Amino acid sequence: MKKNQGKFYLTTAIAYVNAPPHIGHALEFIQADALARFYRLCGDEVYFLTGTDEHGVKIYETAKEKGVSTLELVNQNAAIYQSLGDKLTLSNDDFIRTTEERHKEGAAKIWRKMFEKGDIYKGVYKGNYCVGCEAFILDKDLDENGECPFHKKKPEILEEENYFFRLSKYSEQIKKAILSGELKILPEARKNEMLNIIGEEGLSDVSFSRPKAVLPWGIEVPGDDTQVMYVWCDALSNYITALDYAHEGELYQKFWPADAHMIGKDILRFHAGIWIGMLMSAGLSIPKAVYVHGFVTGEGQKMSKSLGNVVDPLVYVEKYGIDALRWYLLREIPTTDDGDFSDGRFLDVYNSELCNGLGNLVNRVVMMIEKYADGKVPAPCECDVLNDLEALVRNYRANFEKFDIRAACENFLALINLTNKYIDDKKPWIMAKKGDKKLDDVLYHMIELVRYVCVLVSPMLPGAAGKIAGQLGLKVDDFDLNLQWGDLKNGAVVKRAELLFARVD
Repeated sequence: MKKNQGKFYLTTAIAYVNAPPHIGHALEFIQADALARFYRLCGDEVYFLTGTDEHGVKIYETAKEKGVSTLELVNQNAAIYQSLGDKLTLSNDDFIRTTEERHKEGAAKIWRKMFEKGDIYKGVYKGNYCVGCEAFILDKDLDENGECPFHKKKPEILEEENYFFRLSKYSEQIKKAILSGELKILPEARKNEMLNIIGEEGLSDVSFSRPKAVLPWGIEVPGDDTQVMYVWCDALSNYITALDYAHEGELYQKFWPADAHMIGKDILRFHAGIWIGMLMSAGLSIPKAVYVHGFVTGEGQKMSKSLGNVVDPLVYVEKYGIDALRWYLLREIPTTDDGDFSDGRFLDVYNSELCNGLGNLVNRVVMMIEKYADGKVPAPCECDVLNDLEALVRNYRANFEKFDIRAACENFLALINLTNKYIDDKKPWIMAKKGDKKLDDVLYHMIELVRYVCVLVSPMLPGAAGKIAGQLGLKVDDFDLNLQWGDLKNGAVVKRAELLFARVD
């Protein structure tokens, strides 16, 4: 029986809707979903949020190019991202759109709190503006060619009268929160990166609005209809506006602060710097952790349309099924670093670990239960491999908790290897020929180990877990990571089903 241990509020970065989803979106969404499912497995009350960022110059200009209204464009593209969640079998509890009224009200509220604190002021800003980032970039952050390091283009020089956020006022406080662990940044390398960004000089004040004449598509600044909110107050505040921060409703009271924001490495400084400063200014609790993942490369190179190596995740879903894509992204891509997406490697992993590994194991065990035990679970017995089994589960849990999903996948594969070794060592087919009285004990070990396999794979591969559970007469919703040996009951019916994964040559 699951025991509720607390709450876990998890968010992804909201996707910018000027372009369709790519494999990088799928990576972040699937990583977050695996975490959400893991914490539900632990008995926590989870709230998992994702959504779309729907304001900005690029969206406004793209709509003009296409000859449609901006609202029509964002509605079309937001629908694509929402449907992607279904195709990736995401278990998110909410989907926030920054064009929703609840978001606009919440963003206006945090702006007013910061303004009342004296932390928002008006001034003239001149700086490097990257159209790709939709952000101003300091000279020190440009590469050796004077270009944006992410978009490889020289920024424009813009001069505007905007509102500014006095981020410098909170620089030391942010640094202390990171050093003390009040704000955990994982992996450690990203924590050090953020501390280097803060440096000895501290964080600089940031432009916090844009003239409405330049950007007519955005949330108006409270009390000044000539300006619209810049991306910081608009997009970053989604993490609290989705919880009904505007009215400080029940969700906000229960789930804030966030337990983890999951983001890509290119937006670390915004989430561990500007966002934290905003919350401190508004007198709100800061998130407990920021989990940072890397990028997905294509055949060893950064993905780009010009190179023709951009991967559409849905192509792989249609060809191999969603669990195959989920497994590759969680198992093959390092959780906190860059990783390569290769068609050949995808097929190798699919065949070796899903078909020959998980699929064959489940099939051979269920087949032997049918053949040697009339399809019924034998009587429970003491576990011969309990120490190894408990160590695997402990390591699996620890790796999820420290945001190393790839390592948790390896723990799962170790469980498959343990089960296969047990079967090969015991040789139940020979025991059956000899009429060995210990055969039922061995069969119980095999089917009970498959139950453990099913539980541990459920955060990564919910589809496969559901199919395995069906063969064992179990329900995934009843799964609990506080596993106890012997929970499969004597006489329970086991039924073989279609192969989980069909080999592809």
